[in-house]
Amino acid sequence: MNEPGNFNQRVYHIVAAIPEGRVTTYGEVARLAGSPRAARQVGGVLRRLPEGSRLPWHRVVNRHGGISLQGEDFQRQRQALLSEGILFGPDSAIDLSRFGWKG
Repeated sequence: MNEPGNFNQRVYHIVAAIPEGRVTTYGEVARLAGSPRAARQVGGVLRRLPEGSRLPWHRVVNRHGGISLQGEDFQRQRQALLSEGILFGPDSAIDLSRFGWKG
């Protein structure tokens, strides 16, 4: 079994590689990190990032292309994505076929 620190490092490396103007899903990050069933753990790793981290955590969304956060965090992620030119559909979801990144 993989050690948690190694998983965290793989998640950081993958998220750092997501290009500006693109998004990927928690599940895709987990798959690329070698743990395809660990989408929730990816969310946990990103939730524990230190304040002021430069990792582009905002480029990771749920499998429907939506933002899973709520309140201020939802608004912060949405604004960061809009500022990169990512568009939201009428259902507040991002078109993953257009803006998705598969690593």
